[in-house]
Amino acid sequence: MTAPWRTAWITGGSTGLGRELALRLAREGVRVAVSARSAEKLGELAESQPNLVAVPLDVTDRAAVAEAHRRIVGEFGSVDLAVLNAGVWHPMKATEYDADRAVQSMAVNYFGIVNAVDVLIPDMKSAGRGQIALVGSVAGYRGLPMAAAYAPSKAAVISLAEVLRLELASHGIVVSLVNPGFVETPMTSVNEFPMPFILKSDDAAARIYRGLARGKFEIAFPWQLVGLMKALRVMPNALFLRIAGRMAAH
Repeated sequence: MTAPWRTAWITGGSTGLGRELALRLAREGVRVAVSARSAEKLGELAESQPNLVAVPLDVTDRAAVAEAHRRIVGEFGSVDLAVLNAGVWHPMKATEYDADRAVQSMAVNYFGIVNAVDVLIPDMKSAGRGQIALVGSVAGYRGLPMAAAYAPSKAAVISLAEVLRLELASHGIVVSLVNPGFVETPMTSVNEFPMPFILKSDDAAARIYRGLARGKFEIAFPWQLVGLMKALRVMPNALFLRIAGRMAAH
């Protein structure tokens, strides 16, 4: 499959899923700006592939995001594809609620996307083309145990993606929503609970690449977990709370 993009920008690209997707795009001939907080990891990644450019960035800093976007556009000419993937995961029970962790989750997982969207839309609207991929999670479908900080931030991402898809299509901007299940990454390595249907990061990146190339709205996987979570999403609240309550009790 020939890549439909000439340039791309990936946030949260130094490890895990973002890293694998950046490498996949670069191998397909796409010039990729890769952003994350770790300049050292980004530098090592950029040295491994000539089509990769390291752009260190904290996505919670709105001014820094705008400056990074200006730098990338100055070097590449445009951003054809943006994959907004930066994220944090703090396993947290409601009985151990920590506002600092909840705020950080929202700051990175949701407002980190907001800061990038804010600078991407005007340029893409002016050009009449572009694609923005928001990385959510199947955890955003319903509130589940251990996700008191994480699930609300991903639910916000899902809602934002739906609005953007509706309102930007007439301007030639394609908006995609990536909702992965469990993927083997440094972020999930801290989990001490079973992770059903977990995927390798390169497998997950390949699925995302194919979905983005087709311009799909939602790219969600694996189907087994997605099907279960979507069933919970449409389930009457009383039944959902009974089932999820049993999960929380274990």
